[in-house]
Formats: sequence, structure tokens, C-alpha cells
Amino acid sequence: MTVIRLTRMGRNKKPFYRIVVTDSRKRRDSGWIESIGYYNPVSQPKEFKIDQERLDYWLSVGAQPSEKVAKLTAKK
Repeated sequence: MTVIRLTRMGRNKKPFYRIVVTDSRKRRDSGWIESIGYYNPVSQPKEFKIDQERLDYWLSVGAQPSEKVAKLTAKK
């Protein structure tokens, strides 16, 4: 199954997340199919950017968003 989830980037205590499409069997930070956005919870104000067109495409072909991605996209 294909999922849309966050993958952690950045340094210790300075997380930065990419929103990626990946196979559900892979680990959090292993290879992914496509990067469709990012989320930076450390900056003020918090930065969140996503390619809505690609998100809609992946949802239409059956990709499931993680809980956090679903919450972030619902706010936008």
C-alpha cells in the first residue's frame, strides 16, 4: 500500500520534515517515491508547504495519508 507520510530531516533538536509518498512497508527515513512538500515545526511561524495537485493525484490513486499529514492538510 502507498502512504503519504513525514520523513525526518534536519539536526538534533531541530527537526524538519518532508512530506513524501512511499511504500508502507519501508522504514520512516528510507527511500520514497516522490516528495510533495515540507513541514518545519521549529520556525516561527511554523512553515508548511504542499503541492496540492500532487497530493490530490496520490489520494485519487489510493494512497493513504498518515494521521499527522491528514491533520496538516485539513488545516490548510
